[in-house]
Formats: sequence, C-alpha cells, structure tokens
Amino acid sequence: MTAQDEARPRRRWLPLLPFILFMVLAGIFLVQLLSGKDSSVVPSALIGQEAPQTPLPALEGMNLPGFDPAAFAGKVTLVNVWASWCAPCRVEHPVLMQLAKDGRVEIAGLNYKDKPENARRFLNELGNPYSMIGTDDAGRAAIEWGVYGVPETFLVGKDGRIAYKHVGPFTPEIMTRQILPEIEKALAAEVGS
Repeated sequence: MTAQDEARPRRRWLPLLPFILFMVLAGIFLVQLLSGKDSSVVPSALIGQEAPQTPLPALEGMNLPGFDPAAFAGKVTLVNVWASWCAPCRVEHPVLMQLAKDGRVEIAGLNYKDKPENARRFLNELGNPYSMIGTDDAGRAAIEWGVYGVPETFLVGKDGRIAYKHVGPFTPEIMTRQILPEIEKALAAEVGS
C-alpha cells in the first residue's frame, strides 16, 4: 500500500465537513431558540453602578439646561437616549409625553448624533417631555452609558445609581408592565439602602 492509498480513506470525510459544520451551527441555533431567553434583552454592566458623570451642552434654542447627571441627586430620573432620525424614537415619544405628566420622575434627554435643528423640529412637532436635554454630537457620552443604539432608556435612582435599562422603544404595554413597576421601586427605595 502506497502513501497515496493511505491518505485517501482519511480524506473521505472532507466532503462531509460543510454538512457537519452546518448541523453543529443549526444545533446551537436551535438550543438558543428553545432556551426561552429573550434575545432583545441586552444586559448592562452598569446596573447597580453610579450613573456616568457625562455632562453635555444644552440643545440650542430649547431654553432648557444641558444634560447633567449631578442634577439627578435625590430624584428618580429616566435618561432617554434619542435622535430625530430614529423612527422608533418617534413611536415611543407619545408614551414619554404621557409619563412626563406624572411628575414623580424627571426625564432627561440625551440627544444622540443629531443635528440641533432636526432635534428642535422633532420636539416642536411632537412635544417636549424632557426637563434637560444634552447633545452628544460625537456619541462619546452614549459610549460611557453603554448605549448600543437608539432609543435606549436608563432609570437612575435617587442614589444616583442605574436601577434599570430598557433597549428599544416604549409601548404603552411596556410602560405599564416593565417601566412603571421599576419606577415605583426606585421611588420607594431609601437613599443609601
């Protein structure tokens, strides 16, 4: 038997390699799919951590203060990362407007990589739920907050720590089932506990 004859049997499985690789990947996908985990939930390493201290300049022409996390002290604050070019931000905006009427929670806007004139037009058209708005032209503050995309929202407790993170737009159902219970917990929490 020659060396060439010995190499042939070992190579017979080579044509099956793509099929084997496909089956392994399909198996991994199936296990993930059947695990019941919500793939839209993006964990945040910032939960329980102090909110990033990322002051930002005010959105010109809105007569509101800029974004200043130092102003969150002693308040429950919802930090909403948004942009006028973001279609889901437009979808969630009426829900934020409704929450702003509640008055128990401050809503701070972090305007992400947006043109000031477009951001103002967006707010003039849909209303302004924010008590402060900062512009993050370069997206550096969003990186500090661990933002993957817009919209994203963080709940900061009275102690200045991030209590909750929501990725994606709010709907009335999400607000009722997820956000309001988290706001209630944050309102009930004692500072320093």
